[in-house]
Amino acid sequence: QVQLVESGGGLVQAGGSLRLSCAASGRTLNWYAMGWFRQAPGKEREFVAAISRSGGSRVYADSVKGRFTISRDNAKNTVYLQMDSLKTEDTAVYYCAADHDTPVGASISRYVYDYWGQGTQVTVSS
Repeated sequence: QVQLVESGGGLVQAGGSLRLSCAASGRTLNWYAMGWFRQAPGKEREFVAAISRSGGSRVYADSVKGRFTISRDNAKNTVYLQMDSLKTEDTAVYYCAADHDTPVGASISRYVYDYWGQGTQVTVSS
């Protein structure tokens, strides 16, 4: 099993930046594609970004493309989400997730991911 812990959330003004981290323990992340998802109050959990095991393949939701960047450091067992040009509609709880069953590429479907962190709150004020 792998345990995931997110950090880096907080309150930021629109147009600002935040960097989320997802630290893993229990197993090396080399064997997992990783994803970031978010859930706003009263809404479904939605895909934000994902990265393949090697980091060579990345995919983004249209709503964050060009503003968010997902990356990973397998040596540190950590995945990151750099969020720039934040908008009020980015306000949500952000979750990282690990997928053991996608050897190439990365999935945008939350149902594929096996392990989840507890989430970190991101609030963007106007």
